[in-house]
Amino acid sequence: MEFTEKIKTELEGKIKELEDLIAEKGVGAKQLKKAQRTQRNVNLAIIVGSLITVAGITVWAVSSNSRKE
Repeated sequence: MEFTEKIKTELEGKIKELEDLIAEKGVGAKQLKKAQRTQRNVNLAIIVGSLITVAGITVWAVSSNSRKE
């Protein structure tokens, strides 16, 4: 039982290495890297936009409360 688990673990590691090699140097690797960079930039833009929106709403709420008092 232990022997088969060890073989299974080794094979999974080898498959992962092969998948990484294909992703790095295989067909479409450049397009994949471009897509990952684009997705990262979009995610960063969404996060920054959300933070700016929350800050703006907070400032607006605080300023409207201070005018009422």
